[in-house]
Amino acid sequence: MSDTHGSSATYALRKRLPNNAFGNTLFSLGMVAKVPYFGTVLPLVTEMEPGYCKVTAPNWFGVHNHIGTFHAIAACNLAEASMGMLMEATTPSTHRWIPKAMNTAYLAKATTRLTAEARLSTIDFDAITTGADVVVNVEIRDTKGVEVVHCDITTWVTPK
Repeated sequence: MSDTHGSSATYALRKRLPNNAFGNTLFSLGMVAKVPYFGTVLPLVTEMEPGYCKVTAPNWFGVHNHIGTFHAIAACNLAEASMGMLMEATTPSTHRWIPKAMNTAYLAKATTRLTAEARLSTIDFDAITTGADVVVNVEIRDTKGVEVVHCDITTWVTPK
C-alpha cells in the first residue's frame, strides 16, 4: 500500500525511530502517552507499516480475569491498539479515521503473552470522497501460535 499523500505524524515518528527493541519501546511508550487506556495491557509495537501492524502484550496480573487468564476485554484493547497503529500507518494525511464497530470471537483461553496482528487489504483512499467503512482484520495468538481471539474492527474513513 503506497501512500501518495503523506503519512500521519504518528507513522512518520515511528519511521524516524530505530527499528529495534529500543525504538519499539520508545514508540510504544509514546503511543501509551497519547492513548493512556492502551497502557493497561502494556503493549509493545514490534512492526508497523501500511496495511500491517504487530503488537504484543505480556500476561501479567493487570490483565487477568477471575480465572487467571487474559481478560477478554483486555484482548480487545490489544486488538484496538494494533488496528489503530495500522490505520495510522495506512491512512494518508488527506484522510482521517475513527473506530466504528468491533466484531469479536473469543476462541480459546488465553494463558500466555499475546500477539495481535492487524491486517488490511489494499484500499484506494482516493476513491473515498465522502466516507467509507474500512474493516481491519485482527488475529490475536498465544505463544504457541493458537488464535485465541479474532476481531474485525470497522473504521469510518473520511477525507479531512
